[in-house]
Amino acid sequence: MKRFGVLFLMANILSCSTDSLAEQLTLSNSFTNQQVVQENVIACAASSDEDESINVFFYPRNGATNFQYFETADASVDKDNFDNYIPVIVPVRDVFNGYLKKFEIFSETEKWIIVSFDEGLKTHLSAPIRLKHLTKPTEYISENVSIDASTKMPVFSWQNGRYADTEIYFQVISSIYNNLLSGTYTYEKQFQYYNLDLVVLNITTSTPPELTSNLPYKFSLLGVSEDNWVNFFSEKIFTVN
Repeated sequence: MKRFGVLFLMANILSCSTDSLAEQLTLSNSFTNQQVVQENVIACAASSDEDESINVFFYPRNGATNFQYFETADASVDKDNFDNYIPVIVPVRDVFNGYLKKFEIFSETEKWIIVSFDEGLKTHLSAPIRLKHLTKPTEYISENVSIDASTKMPVFSWQNGRYADTEIYFQVISSIYNNLLSGTYTYEKQFQYYNLDLVVLNITTSTPPELTSNLPYKFSLLGVSEDNWVNFFSEKIFTVN
């Protein structure tokens, strides 16, 4: 009995010690030996139209490593206090054949999240992302998009969905095999392939090819709010003349 009591006591001490260490690990102290660059990862989050998961999309620049996901307990905390974020191990999945990546998560509550990765000798963080999968689930629509494909530089235009607080639009032109050709952001509800006059942010790493007549392509559009939640997602297949 004494031996059992000692073992039980030791197990409790070890358990408490482990819990204490886990509680101390936050976004604030996860990168003690790295220079941290804030709001330098392009990221947003959307609820899935297939199940109850949430997709946290981000753009991994060439050479980026050590992708990490952090979350708060709920949405009531101060989003700018990094002590409120704890790391959670989540698998990283490819989007557009690896041009983008995502974390696929499940959450019973709305909260704030941050994505990070290492680049060179620095750790880069996204701006805080507000999950809204319960109060404002991402709307999946296609009828809001119009495409003028009469030339090899098609013009895409669109309207917002049911939510009025969309601030910026992310457009992707890809092959039907999900090979990304161009990825751009505009504040305007219009984009012409590959005209950069209205583009405010461009993640296309090289000049995209001219589109081929009668070959199917895919247009994907994300309408994103100021706190980086995807209000709507649209997708259409098109061909150019």
